[in-house]
Amino acid sequence: MATTESKTSEKTKTTKTKSKSKTNTRPTAASAKKNFILDTNVILHDFNCLDNFEENDIYIPFVVLEELDKFKKGSDQINFNARAFVRELDLITDDDLFTNGADMGVGRGKLYIVNGSKDNRKIIDAFPEKTPDNRILTVVSEVAEKHPEMKTILVSKDINLRMKARSLGMLAEDYINDKVTNVDIFSQGEEVIEGINPDLIDKVYTQAGGVDIDEFNFEIQLDPNQCFILKSERNSVLARYNPFTQKIKKIEKEFNFGIQPRNAEQAFAFEILNDPEIKLVGLTGKAGTGKTLLALASALKQNKIYSQILLARPIVSLSNKDLGYLPGDEKQKIAPYMQPLFDNLNVIKAALGQNSSDLRLIDEMQKSGQLEIEALAFIRGRSLTGTFCIIDEAQNLTPHEVKTIITRAGESTKMVFTGDLQQIDSPYLDTQSNGLAYMIDKMRGQNLFGHVNLVKGERSELSELASNLL
Repeated sequence: MATTESKTSEKTKTTKTKSKSKTNTRPTAASAKKNFILDTNVILHDFNCLDNFEENDIYIPFVVLEELDKFKKGSDQINFNARAFVRELDLITDDDLFTNGADMGVGRGKLYIVNGSKDNRKIIDAFPEKTPDNRILTVVSEVAEKHPEMKTILVSKDINLRMKARSLGMLAEDYINDKVTNVDIFSQGEEVIEGINPDLIDKVYTQAGGVDIDEFNFEIQLDPNQCFILKSERNSVLARYNPFTQKIKKIEKEFNFGIQPRNAEQAFAFEILNDPEIKLVGLTGKAGTGKTLLALASALKQNKIYSQILLARPIVSLSNKDLGYLPGDEKQKIAPYMQPLFDNLNVIKAALGQNSSDLRLIDEMQKSGQLEIEALAFIRGRSLTGTFCIIDEAQNLTPHEVKTIITRAGESTKMVFTGDLQQIDSPYLDTQSNGLAYMIDKMRGQNLFGHVNLVKGERSELSELASNLL
């Protein structure tokens, strides 16, 4: 649901359906229709946002359409969203759009395109500049005055605009349709399950295929591919629940192209990265925990399983500079943004040594195109078959962008998303609404998915100190 207000309406509507009671024609406080005014960033975040407001009416200020027009050209996700929304808008509009509103279908409200027709002295006194945000506030004020019997709510992902609206006594909310509620999983490290029978732990060590989960009496519900430490009074073991075999199996600490796990969490990461049956992996953690390095080392180890290894990351412009300001051709333009991925590759090369056959293999893979490093924007439209695909800095992606990337996966493809939820560069994403957190929250419980949260930094003592204190 798009907002807290509309969630209440859904709950009421669902309860009525289940009880099969007679329809009450008198609107209650919980089910009364509301007016929602959408900011531009909501549409750029989710071009399907009109579907998430149920029976409530939606107002789009003219200034929002003007801003959308500026985003129509380009190959980034927000450009795609702007174009897709305009096309959808064209399908549902009619002659009454600017007067009586366009009907959006059964059980849904109407859509209006409106403009602030008069100057609002209260808004002008508080915010004299005629900016797009202030023009949106004028629309909110006029709709509220025209419909005093209904709640009028501004929906925006811009915190500053919401604060400005509230300072004028207006109702304002974030767009929370894709917000994650359980964020605890992104702060937890290795999970320890204590009180296990020591004989069972011995059995996990000695039984190659693992031990049937039915032999354990776990008090918690295990997620598929969940990794943990089983502990008794005399022994312990790193283990994973394998949903394909329904067994608890031991996790081995092994080298992957010169990289060895330095802690239990990194061993967990290698376990799910090295299993071809797990098609989708989420690795979260602060800077220096080894997310990208582990994923790349695992991919290189499985070079005979996958026909290509693809590393990509979203381009986050610095100092307000777009790619067009940089000299050179396409590859030269994106090279500075891809350098962190090359840095991880250089760490692996250094660990292998000068005379290693694996080092020569990496060079051959780069020359042949089997190992590719490129900007994330170039993945759109591709079909990735037999590919180990690593998406770095995924916390800067929207939920729709993550969905777009995953749907590129063809047969025998593995997708790995890595990111630090505390280092989000997008002004309209946070720890609850970014695509990485959304994907992990929605995919939990699926046999094809695994997630590991890395807590302990291993880059250096200095890096770990800075990450914890600064």
